Amino acid sequence: MGTGEEQWTKPESQSLEAEWNGYRAGAKDDELEPAGMSEQEKYDAMMKETTSKTTVLYFHGGAMYLLDPVTYRPTTSRLAKESGGRVFNVRYRLSPQNPFPAALLDCFTAYLSLLHPPPDAPHAPVPANEIVFAGDSAGGTCCTALLQLLLQIHRSTPDGQTPTVRFHGKDVDIPLPAGVAMTSPWVDITRGLPSIESATRYDYLPTPSATDKREFVPDDIWPTNPKRADLYCEASALMHPLVSPLAAQDWSQSPPLFFSVGEEMLRDEDAVLAQRAAAQGVKVVWREFEAMPHCFAMLLENNPGAPVHQQEIGSFCRDVVEGKITESNGVLIEAKTLKRRDVDVRSGLTEIKDEEVEGYMKKGKERIERKFRRGENPETEAKPML
Repeated sequence: MGTGEEQWTKPESQSLEAEWNGYRAGAKDDELEPAGMSEQEKYDAMMKETTSKTTVLYFHGGAMYLLDPVTYRPTTSRLAKESGGRVFNVRYRLSPQNPFPAALLDCFTAYLSLLHPPPDAPHAPVPANEIVFAGDSAGGTCCTALLQLLLQIHRSTPDGQTPTVRFHGKDVDIPLPAGVAMTSPWVDITRGLPSIESATRYDYLPTPSATDKREFVPDDIWPTNPKRADLYCEASALMHPLVSPLAAQDWSQSPPLFFSVGEEMLRDEDAVLAQRAAAQGVKVVWREFEAMPHCFAMLLENNPGAPVHQQEIGSFCRDVVEGKITESNGVLIEAKTLKRRDVDVRSGLTEIKDEEVEGYMKKGKERIERKFRRGENPETEAKPML
């Protein structure tokens, strides 16, 4: 994968941090958990409230440098409610202190820990066909990068053999998950496609042209030593498929994919990836919400479209585990009426061609490199996406 010229920092080994989240049907919003319960007892109580076999492996958003599983408990609890399952909410390492591939390694470890739990884990081994990767924004980066890593491992394994990896002293299998469910996924770290500048009417994210004009006072975290052009990775790695999964051309063996997007700045990159995968035979479920911003259902909970999104993503997580996602389908949901209009996910999401995508991403990469080189204080030129 990639060109072979990418530079990256080898991450240190680190224990995985994650938490189990579920839905308590009879609990009030301000109700505390019962006192004196062990972690195993809490887990067992959570499992009693599940109504499906679905296990969601959740990666939170935050542009690869913000937020935490604690921030996302309302989101993951709602996802557990809508899917009937449980959620494994991962505290992956954040940039700039932990650049690529530290977060990806943590996500991979989390998946292996579900499939092949260590002896002190509260849960039993979870079959891969009951696991759904899920995430929003940068969590979508994690989902698609981890999926591409698994696909590459499978592509590199001789036919008829199951790929394995050494984990906790044993050679363990690495199957593919049941599906992947994403909300406004960020799949182009170069931020190069047209909608990142043009689709600002309803969105709140800063455009590259706006962040070009900002300067941040250096501190002990940023710039790094040695200096790096991007918070998440070296400039040479910006177009690597495990950094910007939009650069990955082959999705042909992927499990079903779910996209929920707004009329937002990341719309182009999501549409390109979804349409590319669908054209290669991947089952793609596309839900586009008119006039909605990035991750709108998390921010505008009282918007009529928010519960529609929650129901759609929860249903996908449950249905894909039950084998009910049998074909691709796309729907545009109108803002005021919630009327639904079918769209063709194989050819009707975008007119942007693959050769154009590469050109846009190269220009985005060059922009980031140019900012890094510019001026007497290059450390002030690499601006994060919020």
